[in-house]
Amino acid sequence: MLLHGKAARLIAQAVFLVLFLPLFALPFLVIVVASFATDWNGALPSGLTVQHYREALGGDAAHALTVSLLTAVAASLVALLVGAWAALAAHRLRRAGRGVMDTLFALPVAVPSVVVGLSLLVAFSKPPLLLNGTPGIVITAHAVLVTAFAYQSVSAALARLDPACEQIAASLGASPARVLWRIRIPLLLPSLTGAAGLGFALSMGELSATMMLYPPSWTPLPVSIFGATDRGSLFTGAALAVVLMATTLLVLLAVSRVRNRASYR
Repeated sequence: MLLHGKAARLIAQAVFLVLFLPLFALPFLVIVVASFATDWNGALPSGLTVQHYREALGGDAAHALTVSLLTAVAASLVALLVGAWAALAAHRLRRAGRGVMDTLFALPVAVPSVVVGLSLLVAFSKPPLLLNGTPGIVITAHAVLVTAFAYQSVSAALARLDPACEQIAASLGASPARVLWRIRIPLLLPSLTGAAGLGFALSMGELSATMMLYPPSWTPLPVSIFGATDRGSLFTGAALAVVLMATTLLVLLAVSRVRNRASYR
């Protein structure tokens, strides 16, 4: 909405700050402050330390961060491949077929993630697909949960593509495979990178399904944060949360740069 007049803009900015700070910025600021605290009985912490970060960047916590990164990268790549392929296939279907595909890929996000975890636990606890107790079941769960977002992102981008580009290439003798690789995928690259970044961020923060599936040797960082706070180590949990947020933000910034470059190609 466009606002005309200095007073109207100032009012809109004030309303934004009043809503943004308490709802979004303040909780994150509290976590950051708590990550440096030794005690917090009043309005402000009574001591400052970096010991929590030493613990968060070493030992089991460092291993948990590595596990989260590996899981998020693998899950986002699988989700991107499956979601993009399904979106390309659904784009060729009639409206009824696309509706079925949309419903199918919306199911994992339409139900609680703990239900997805339980279903995978039941499905992959016996041969021939025995994944229970392995890192593969955690990666599979994360991929299932984030594939819907990749599918929707690519589907929306496909709906916005100008079909004339593909039609011109085909009229000049380009094969369907060449049209896909040289025309369609480059045009979809901004949406593909955006979907990969979103899948990575969602996987990094996934907890509910992970709690039901993770083996002791494959403990992601959100599980470590939950375990620390459950034991009463709130300040250590806050430091782990800051590390998780910072790592995710850095990866998203890198993906955003790639996406911006793809947009201007």
